[in-house]
Amino acid sequence: MAQHDRRSFLKLTALAGAFSSNSFFQQAHAEEWQAAASAVHHHDAATVAQNEDFWSVIQRGYSVSPLILNLNNGGVSPAPIVVQEAVARYNQMTNEGPSYFMWQILDQGREPLRQKLARLAGASAEEIAINRNATEALNTIIYGLPLKTGDEVVGCKFDYPNMMNAYRQRAERDGIVYKQVTFKFPVEDVDAIVKTYEQAMTPRTKLVHITHVVNWVGQIMPVQQIADMAHAHGAEVIVDGAHSFGLLDFRIPDLHCDYFGTSLHKFLSAPIGSGMMWVKQEKIAKLWPLTCYGDPHSPNIRKFEALGTRSFPIEQGIGEAINFHEAIGSRRKQERIHYLKSYWATRVREIKGVTLHTSLDPRFSCAICGVSVEGYTPTELMNTLFDRYKIHTVGIDYEGVRCIRVTPHVYTTLADLDRFVNAIGELAAGKKA
Repeated sequence: MAQHDRRSFLKLTALAGAFSSNSFFQQAHAEEWQAAASAVHHHDAATVAQNEDFWSVIQRGYSVSPLILNLNNGGVSPAPIVVQEAVARYNQMTNEGPSYFMWQILDQGREPLRQKLARLAGASAEEIAINRNATEALNTIIYGLPLKTGDEVVGCKFDYPNMMNAYRQRAERDGIVYKQVTFKFPVEDVDAIVKTYEQAMTPRTKLVHITHVVNWVGQIMPVQQIADMAHAHGAEVIVDGAHSFGLLDFRIPDLHCDYFGTSLHKFLSAPIGSGMMWVKQEKIAKLWPLTCYGDPHSPNIRKFEALGTRSFPIEQGIGEAINFHEAIGSRRKQERIHYLKSYWATRVREIKGVTLHTSLDPRFSCAICGVSVEGYTPTELMNTLFDRYKIHTVGIDYEGVRCIRVTPHVYTTLADLDRFVNAIGELAAGKKA
């Protein structure tokens, strides 16, 4: 292809992007995926979750390393091949003339992307801001709220560290009072969870922070019920959805929260370094942006996107990840990943010396599950699994939770999980005295 033609092709590709019938996803997968979906369209999502022929088509959309078995998808999920290709092509085009292709071409894709994210979130596009990760989204809200000395925030000791540290900085800087509840997970009692938060509240409580899916062990929290209780007491609600968006089938407004932040590079499998913030429309004006903006009191959600130069290829690659996700279906994806978690967890819990630290009830868990083996510290178990079996997990030793965190994704095969179960069985059988 001639240089001129190649540039024209890249420009046209960017202009069409993930929002047209000529998307990378359509070019790579449309025909095969349509056939796979047609074969199972008469089945419900729970049944499709166990159809290996259907999921083998999805699995081929990822580039999986043969050198390791990655069961730490709760940290960062890999992007599908079409998402990687989109980012690579957009990056190539950008570097042919950055100030032109970034601002005049790729930047024009933000509004269609905002619309696409809004549809997935079940929200208004005027409530969606695009950024780099859950930390940026949630810190924008935490630092942007007009809290003052003596105002109380109720969170949990099992919230994500970056959020806890943000509240501690506000306590040191502004004199707010930061309280934390705690739990002994797993918990399968909604009323007990709600009551724990409620007992920590006082008339000075202005904000309740809820982690939708607790990253340490995968506990799903009853966000809607906690939010309703908090609102009844006059408090606002912020939700950390880093591990729920793109995994669980829900609409953000149905959580009854006021603010929501997520990373898109987890279960949505968007490019690494992409995130999203949702703010209820009537709350936008009072929220200060994290970075400077001409009118910080503007009711326009775009005031939270004044980041200066950023990776436009990564941002536009999000659209292809949404195409990939929607072609699977949110409910099917949730059911499949829960099935994969249950597939291995129900087997290892029967092994002597093995303990699960996560509920298997789909109301209280989905993808992430904690497991420990008697005689091994979390670090020892994590390292042994990798050194001996090349299985990658993450060790958790925090607030009394001592286990490894195991998280499959849609590209994980049953053979992969059989390999993990066998490894746990061998280690349990030969555990240290």
